[in-house]
Amino acid sequence: MDVDTEIQVHNEQASTSCASGQASASTSSEMKIPQAPVQFEVRQTDTSKGRCLVAVTAIPAKTVIFEEEPFVFSQFAWNKHCGYSACDHCLRPLEIVEANISRLTRNNNFMLPYPESCQTKKNQHEPCPDCLITYCSESCLKTAYQEYHKTLCPGYGDTKHDPMSVLENAWRKIHYPPETTTIFLLVRLLARIIQAPDKQEMVQKILNFSHKSVNEHEKLSHKFLGDQFKDQLIELRSMVSRVIYPDQSPEVHQFLTSEGFQSLIALIGTNAQGVATSAFSAWRRNVETLRLRKKDQEEVDELVEEIYEDMERCTGGEFLDNEGVGLYVKQSSVNHSCDPNAIVKFWNNNFRLSLVSKKNIEPGEEICISYLDECELHRSRHSRQKYLKENYLFTCLCPKCISEGDDPDVTSEEEASEDENDE
Repeated sequence: MDVDTEIQVHNEQASTSCASGQASASTSSEMKIPQAPVQFEVRQTDTSKGRCLVAVTAIPAKTVIFEEEPFVFSQFAWNKHCGYSACDHCLRPLEIVEANISRLTRNNNFMLPYPESCQTKKNQHEPCPDCLITYCSESCLKTAYQEYHKTLCPGYGDTKHDPMSVLENAWRKIHYPPETTTIFLLVRLLARIIQAPDKQEMVQKILNFSHKSVNEHEKLSHKFLGDQFKDQLIELRSMVSRVIYPDQSPEVHQFLTSEGFQSLIALIGTNAQGVATSAFSAWRRNVETLRLRKKDQEEVDELVEEIYEDMERCTGGEFLDNEGVGLYVKQSSVNHSCDPNAIVKFWNNNFRLSLVSKKNIEPGEEICISYLDECELHRSRHSRQKYLKENYLFTCLCPKCISEGDDPDVTSEEEASEDENDE
């Protein structure tokens, strides 16, 4: 049984409320609330890792260590442009499940059973009264307006030529799918400074995400934007300055200088966490909790398999979800390991993150996730180290990498070629 199917929920001892002001909630009907809370703490290391998250109490496997909403979030530009309809604040799908399937399969003939398992509540959707950008609820509209949308709302009028649209079109020409980040994460960060009651405090919260040097910022910006990064950086900074005016706030101005802008690009590049949601995936998970008769379950499984096959034929199986990226305060303290003891999950079908233990974690043990996907984790030590060095500017010294220290310094691709030549 994997981590998705049976977990226990442990609340933090000093639990803080989520961004929407509501306490953490269970993410599955199968979850159990234990008596004792999980305890962990963020520690400052004396190594180049900076901060780390350490267990204070024993944490059983399959436990939600914490849940968290992002400090800032944005949907990917191409994802939004191509009709992946989601709440502009939290990425909750705005499509009902039938519409989601029809769009991805180009087939309107699928009839889904158990329609009550669809999570999309059209009657709760709220558009911004000034620009008609849509949110999944009044709560998301209110939170977005209070945090950043008041500054960024384009209002009515010629949206084709407004600074936000111009920036979006330019960004899409620079950053093609598959997407890994978006310039609008940076824009919303700056808007949050402008709308913050205590602007200095907000600036410090942003700076807490990074401890990189100026030279490291340049390397990360290059990776973020590609070979033409210097010209692109100048162009993007100019366009962002038309959306967020430097004279709106002295605190904002420091991030619109050449060095300050580059530091924000680097901060996003090293700390951003990808998020994905799907109306169809949420329906499928909800149906799994219905405890159907064996025959009914088999029929559902066959239908789901048929739908995924049609989606793969139409989309290549690569772009099925609403996708975006966010910055998470607590999650940003969780370091990488090639043999992680925790994993990030999104069970709420929005941007709310759950950090879940994959194995038993002892008191004093560092809690780690993997910055690599499952395929990359199974590559050679040399390939993993190469990717981490290029994208995060560190050499991994996790137990797995140390134990494989005597392995040859060849990439997984080179190993595969050698195997083919030996045959």
